[in-house]
Amino acid sequence: MNVVVRQSEPERVSPITHADREAYIETIRLIERAHRRFLDVVKDELERLDRTEINNVQAVLLHNVGEETLTPSELKNRGYYLGSNVSYNLKKLGELGYLSQARSNHDRRTVRIQVTEKGVDIVRMVDGLLARHMRSLAPIGGVQADGLAIASQTLRRLDRFWKDQVLYRL
Repeated sequence: MNVVVRQSEPERVSPITHADREAYIETIRLIERAHRRFLDVVKDELERLDRTEINNVQAVLLHNVGEETLTPSELKNRGYYLGSNVSYNLKKLGELGYLSQARSNHDRRTVRIQVTEKGVDIVRMVDGLLARHMRSLAPIGGVQADGLAIASQTLRRLDRFWKDQVLYRL
């Protein structure tokens, strides 16, 4: 009995069009620009409230920590790592009294950070800014909740795709 093994046809890969390439590049640029613009909005709010002792990146960092007690590594793993030098920002926020830093009782090499009462004021300021935005996002910005959900899903997929590119060297 002869068995014939058929080889499957090679997968057909759609050609990459110029429009597709440009859409991908524009998406990357828009992600970067949107992040910078949001930081500009936070900076403007800090200046408006005369809270210029810290910068916008530090304010967002405080907001991301919120009520939790985290290590710097956890900040990075959760995607709260903002800016190129989180160590500098954590040190500066500690010196200014916005964060407290303590060595772990279990592992003295590990530092745990927590927002102080002074830092909670900044967290509340960012919360208020976000609440104002949420109230005006649809009527003024034309951005609906379902649009945000779709955008978030797409951004999570891009994040995972890029992470896999690095992890698995695809």
